[in-house]
Amino acid sequence: MLYLLDKYMDVVTDHSIIFFDGICNLCNGFVDFVIKRDHKRRFRYASLQGDQSRTLLDFKDDSDVQNMSTVILLDQGKVYKKSKAVIKILKQLGKGWYVLSFFMSIIPSSFSNMIYDFIAARRYRILGKRETCRIPTEAEASLFL
Repeated sequence: MLYLLDKYMDVVTDHSIIFFDGICNLCNGFVDFVIKRDHKRRFRYASLQGDQSRTLLDFKDDSDVQNMSTVILLDQGKVYKKSKAVIKILKQLGKGWYVLSFFMSIIPSSFSNMIYDFIAARRYRILGKRETCRIPTEAEASLFL
């Protein structure tokens, strides 16, 4: 089970946090996609490999997170994973992304997570991976934990 450690609840009240596989090119592409469209700067970002994710989240019993095969959204103290995280992120981006999130939410989560898992298991083969975790640019630095 994955949950926010209670002692860090105050840290995450101002922004939603997206945790992602920092060496995955597909995952980094998704982060770039969100950064470009998050005009209200609602999101902050942290790699699953980083100390911040282990500080804020307790995921010792969650194999998806241990394998870095899921995106996690921490929003108002709630933890969302896989397709639910993607849907929630798109919804918060607004505009046409809100409409897409609505249609995605109609799909049963068991099916959408099956698709998510299929892609996640092949993410390195699809777009490759980096040797090291993402290093934010100077312009992005304030967005990363």
